[in-house]
Amino acid sequence: QVQLVESGGGLVQAGGSLTLSCTASRNIFAFDRLGWYRQAPGKQRDLVATITRGGRTTYADFVKDRFIITRDWDQGTLFLQMTTLTPEDTAVYYCNAVGNNIFYWGQGTQVTVPS
Repeated sequence: QVQLVESGGGLVQAGGSLTLSCTASRNIFAFDRLGWYRQAPGKQRDLVATITRGGRTTYADFVKDRFIITRDWDQGTLFLQMTTLTPEDTAVYYCNAVGNNIFYWGQGTQVTVPS
């Protein structure tokens, strides 16, 4: 069983920045792809950003040029650097890992940007 644990969420003013972290109970190099998703109240869970083992990244249009996804092999940690946050970014952010076509999810971390 793989466990993913997110941290770094919180309340930040509009225009501010926040960095989320995700650690795994397994070496993250074992996963084909890592990513971040988010879910706002009453809405579906949306993809935010992904990064493959080879380092290829993809971003949702609504976060391009504001968010950066990275991973640190030595620390075994996935990061999401978020800048220029807006109230529309308020959501629970979930870490995701994919290996052998199996999806693993963390419990999520709340990010709140008050209007």
